[in-house]
Amino acid sequence: MRTFEDLVSEAAGADVDGWGFGWLAGRATEERPPWGYAALVGRRLATAGSALDIDTGGGEVVAGAPVLPERMCVTESWPPNAVRARELLGPRGVEVLEPAPGAPLPVQDGTFELVTSRHPVAADWPEIARVLAPGGRYLAQHVGPESAFDLIEHFLTPTLGQRRSRHPDDDRTSAEAAGLEVLDLRTARCRMEFLDVGAVVFLLRKCVWWVPDFDVARHDAVLRRLDAHIRTEGSLVAHSTRHLIEARRPVRAAR
Repeated sequence: MRTFEDLVSEAAGADVDGWGFGWLAGRATEERPPWGYAALVGRRLATAGSALDIDTGGGEVVAGAPVLPERMCVTESWPPNAVRARELLGPRGVEVLEPAPGAPLPVQDGTFELVTSRHPVAADWPEIARVLAPGGRYLAQHVGPESAFDLIEHFLTPTLGQRRSRHPDDDRTSAEAAGLEVLDLRTARCRMEFLDVGAVVFLLRKCVWWVPDFDVARHDAVLRRLDAHIRTEGSLVAHSTRHLIEARRPVRAAR
């Protein structure tokens, strides 16, 4: 294996814009949830007349769909990702919207038959309900509680609130409070494996919310311990959690 300094330096200079993870090929693996989200969304998009993908990243999931609705929109708040989404999806007629973080979605009420999202920053259930047409559906894969915490805990100690955050039961409660009917809710715990310390650095730079103050110099000692573990054990194992949720806006509002 290459030296610690070489691996860290390479990962520290890698491009982390967009939401692709091709840089990790041969360096890290992650088990996928059994429901096959990208293919599932692709089938739904092929039969929808209008759709919105929230927090689209660089547009990777939508780009993988063979057939898109007549009206297809995506939202992305981080400018570098929005640029990538336009480059990838613009030729297919997809409209890229850039709402400010936490701002209302810049679309009219009852606009879309289908709303999707893979790993939204934070699901805004009232907004999702607002933009869905009556009978429209929200289909998304959310990050679950304590995802990658067995890696994160090497760098910081999560609070009890952070451990509870993103729980699927809370998503169900919030969706129903917004007036939606939850049709499906499935969970998965998936094995992650890091084959060199560069993969750790890359992911912590890309998923900045995992360790908000991450810096290769500041965390040099921790990274060296992880590097030694990987060289001795062959890999560093962690686990992600995911849940698939599907909800519907009723055709008639409940009385």
